[in-house]
Amino acid sequence: MSIMETKEIMEIIPHRHPFLLIDAIEELEPGKRAVGKKCVTYNEPFFAGHFPGEPVMPGVLIVEALAQTGAVAILSQPDFKGKTAYFGAINNARFKQKVVPGDVLMLELEIVKQKGPVGVGSAKATVNGKVAVQAELTFAVG
Repeated sequence: MSIMETKEIMEIIPHRHPFLLIDAIEELEPGKRAVGKKCVTYNEPFFAGHFPGEPVMPGVLIVEALAQTGAVAILSQPDFKGKTAYFGAINNARFKQKVVPGDVLMLELEIVKQKGPVGVGSAKATVNGKVAVQAELTFAVG
């Protein structure tokens, strides 16, 4: 059961279609952790060219979806209301399986370190309980 749908997500982060890559937030601990969901469909604009005949969600967009989920966690804090979370770094990214139309991508990000507006999140995207992508994401709020 979602605690936040697209409309509420757009009140926290500035992303919009076609670049809003999360459909719902399932769990949220502001400043600590968020779990998001992306229902991957054939209608995604990137599938037209990635790859014709074998549609695969680009790994960089999965990392972006993880970052957006983390941005919801960070920007849900009252001190950061109305701000934007930017990438500072992507470290130790591992791509373990393809994500294809019909998959439900679960996106988890836990804030492991934060000092002021800069922090680091441990991110994991899964499909049917299997890890698709893992990474460490650094962010800066501005």
